[in-house]
Order: sequence, then structure tokens, then C-alpha cells
Amino acid sequence: MLIRIFTLVFSILFLTVQPSVFAQKKAAKKVAQELQADVAYLASDELEGRRTGTVGEHKAADYIEKRYRAEEVAPYKSQYSYPFHFIYGKEIASGTAVLINGTPMKMDEDVFPLPFSANKHMAGDVLPDVMEQGNIWLLPLYADQDAANNPHFEADQSMFDRSKEAQKQGASAVMFYDGYGSKWEPVFNKHSELEQLGIPVVYLTHSAYQKYVKQPDTGAQKGLSVDLNVSVNKVERTGTNIAAYIDNHARYTVILGAHYDHLGYGEDGNSLYANAVKEHQIHHGADDNASGTAAVLQMAKWVKKNSKKLNHYNYLFLNFSGEELGLYGSKNFVKDQSIDSAHIAYMINMDMVGRLNDSTHYLELGGVGTSPAWGDVVAEGTDFKLKLDSSGVGPSDHTSFYNVGIPVLFFFTGQHMDYHKPSDKAELLNYAGEAMVLDYVKKVVTKLDKENVKPAFTATKQTATGRRSYKVSLGIMPDYSFQEGGVRVDGVSDNRPAMKAGIKRGDIITKLGDVRINGLQSYMEALGKLSPGDKTQVTVTRDGKEMVLPVEMSK
Repeated sequence: MLIRIFTLVFSILFLTVQPSVFAQKKAAKKVAQELQADVAYLASDELEGRRTGTVGEHKAADYIEKRYRAEEVAPYKSQYSYPFHFIYGKEIASGTAVLINGTPMKMDEDVFPLPFSANKHMAGDVLPDVMEQGNIWLLPLYADQDAANNPHFEADQSMFDRSKEAQKQGASAVMFYDGYGSKWEPVFNKHSELEQLGIPVVYLTHSAYQKYVKQPDTGAQKGLSVDLNVSVNKVERTGTNIAAYIDNHARYTVILGAHYDHLGYGEDGNSLYANAVKEHQIHHGADDNASGTAAVLQMAKWVKKNSKKLNHYNYLFLNFSGEELGLYGSKNFVKDQSIDSAHIAYMINMDMVGRLNDSTHYLELGGVGTSPAWGDVVAEGTDFKLKLDSSGVGPSDHTSFYNVGIPVLFFFTGQHMDYHKPSDKAELLNYAGEAMVLDYVKKVVTKLDKENVKPAFTATKQTATGRRSYKVSLGIMPDYSFQEGGVRVDGVSDNRPAMKAGIKRGDIITKLGDVRINGLQSYMEALGKLSPGDKTQVTVTRDGKEMVLPVEMSK
């Protein structure tokens, strides 16, 4: 009898619990299948790596928009598509020409202008070893054979510094040459951050120097008649952000975002595959970041389905482009849409969430120091081996939102050997594992929506990103994408000289101390002249008006 009763009780419990378990497994399987379908298209050959501004990126944007429409998630402010324009590098403009003794030089093969060269026409005679005011100066790039053989020699920086000094001493133009035949000869650096000088500067290759300048018998330099007509243009590109929105008429909005762009064929020089451009291989970007894009689409579908329960916040779903080039998409969206902490509760960013290890369940969670509320939230991730990072600044789009005072969380399943290579393909992703990560994100969103509070923001310690070390720091994060003269402030650190002086995000610094700021190079030069405790002035432009603010420097 007891056995029969036990069997009956077990059967009732089994019939009660089992349908729920089956339903959960079925739902998780469906999510995994939908994630796989989205990633398969986004990482397909058809999209050619989704490089910002290409046809492949446009196709990806169209696909994402169609997916939102299919899930009946409305557009943000009546539109899904948010194009943005940005300056990305420099190029040698047509019409640039260099003549030596009347002979036209072949661009790139014989000669090229330096990216910091002024756009000017200059002609004159060049005499060997004569550095007089008003002359065109002819300068060796390398001081000796050892320098020419040094792979770590910073040619661009050296030529910039020497050209700047030559300009101060009255040179009308500078022509550098390689007299040693270094295999580390520079090329035109289209991504140079060095600011434009007031004189033309060109570089003459070793082969051209041997042919047109050096005397074949004696090795002495010929006197030259040089005609320089230099023009270097800024390269503009256009990307597209996609935004969808669930409006619950709430006071605050939650942002769930991910970038969808990738490297194309590696044309921008950010591939880790050595022969990427030469072999013309597509960088599929399945994990980076088709996985995060598919995750945001799933979150939109889930929030829409559960909108009766999740109604204490509005929900904004963002898919960024331009992330691989420097967070251009998220920076532009924050700026153009006036995103600020007054209206945003928090932001969750998902970048590379498709490679969960089934054995370790290793998951990195960034931004946990940006709000005291995240301590309880982290506890929801008991199914994972969590690596926590407190910083709100990282190599992905959450940084753009942290910089305007918004608490952020960054989900990342870890680095792998296929990162930024053509081998990052859809078939290598763990879709069931990504569905687990999404379950974690859903728990976080559900918990915070129930509590119906805006998480407090906490500024976190930021690591210096510059290559040089200085005795002082102003305490700003420069906007590295800004190239319109001066340094635009992208973020201001708490209790640092900039904040104490009243400098705000969006200000453009045009002068520090006695140094006129034309860009990052002169900004670093100004910092190098100052010491802790020095009191000086900083000039900024804010909303078109110039302001002079007193500042006391510190470490």
C-alpha cells in the first residue's frame, strides 16, 4: 500500500513539475535556434563583413530593422534608421604632385606627403646642408644605419617634431629622405593623429633618393629644384545606427545595445590575420558582434511579449555601427539624441556573447562599479563563473553611456583565437550557451523593473590610455574622433582639475597655459610643460562661446 501511495504521489509531482521543465527547455531551444538564424545571416558571405559604410553594413541594418518590424517593436522617435557621419583618417588628394628638377615623382613609389603636411604649393631650390630661413629644407630621416635598422623607430613622430622645429626656424617646406635603405621605411599613415602644420612636408623614398638626389659616383647630394603641390584631405564616412523603442510612458528608459558592424575584408588595418587584405578574405564577425546583435533582437522580442509585467521603464534597443573604428556610432547617438543620465536608468551592452564555454561557464561582467545596485544584480549570475570588472570604461559601446553618467553593465563571454580573423564564423558559436547568458540578462532586467528605482551612478577609476607619461593630468577623456581643431572633452573625472575648473563634457579646449591647442599633439605638449601645483588658465569653447577658466594642475 505504501509503495502504491508513494508511486501515486510521485506521479502527481512528476505531472505537475515536468510540463514546466519541458516548457523551459523547449523555450530555450527555440531561443537558441532564433539566435542561430540571426547570426547565420549577419555573418554570411553576402554581408561581406559588415564594414561601416559598405553595402554589407546597409544590408545588415535593413535586416535588423525588418526583425524589429516582425516583432512589432516600434521605431524610436518615428524612425529606425539613424545615419551618422564622421571623419575617419586622411588621404592624399588628387592633384598632389612633387617635381624634382622638373621630373614628376610617382606618388607612393617615389614620394608622398606626410599626413600632418599643410595643403600648400611651394617651389624653390634646395642646396645640400643649407638650412636657411625661407628655404625648402632637405633632411635625412635616419641619423645612422642603426636607426634605419631599428623596427621601433617612430618615424612619423620624429618627422613631425623636426618639421615643427623647422617651421619655427622659418623653413618654407621640408623634404625627408631615406639615405640608408631601411626595410622599415614609413608609408602614408591615413590614421595619423598628428595635427596639421603650417608648411608642406613630404617624404622621399630610398630608391627615389638614390635616383634623383644622390650623385652616383661621389655619393654627394645634388642641388635640387623642387616643386611641391600638396593636398591632404580628411576622409568622411557614414554609418547607420538602428533604434527601436517600447514606450511604457515611464519616467526612465533602459537601454539594451550591441554593435553590429565588423571589419569587412580588414581594409581598415584592424585585422589580426596577417594576409587578410592581400587574400581578400571576409571577416565574418559571428561572435564579434553578430552574437550581441542577435541577443538584442531577442531581448526586444522578450520585453515586448512581457510588456504587461515589464512596464516600470521604457525600453530602447540600439544596434550601433562604427564600433570597430572607435565607438563612432554610440558616441554620435549619445550626442545627436541628447542622451543623458536624467532620463536613462541604466545601459546594458552585449559584445561577443556567443562563445560560452560549456565546461567553465566563464562570463565577464564589466561596469559593476558604476552603481551600488549592481552588487545584488551580480548575485543573479550563479550559473556562471564570473569575472567582474568595476570600470565603466572599456573597449565597447557602454563607454559612451558611462561618460554621460549612466550606470552600465557589459556582458562578454571571453576572448578566443578567432577574434578579428576570417575564422570567426557562425558555426563556431554556442547558441545554447548564449541563450543561458540571455536568461541572466532577463533576470537582471526583471529584478530592476520590479524594484522600479533608478540605479545610482558611481564614477569608476579610469586607466590612462596615452602612450606618454606626464607629471600632471587635467582629468578629462578626450574625444579621439574630433578633428575640427582643439580637443573636445568626452568625459570629466570626479575631483580632478578639469572638474574643479568647471570644464564640462562637450567643451572644446583651445588653449592650455600659453599653448594654443590645435589637437591632441599640442594638448600633450601643453601638459608636458606643467607641474603639479601650477596655476594656469584653460580656454574652452562651449556652445559657440569662448570661456577662460582658472585651473590648478595635479598628478
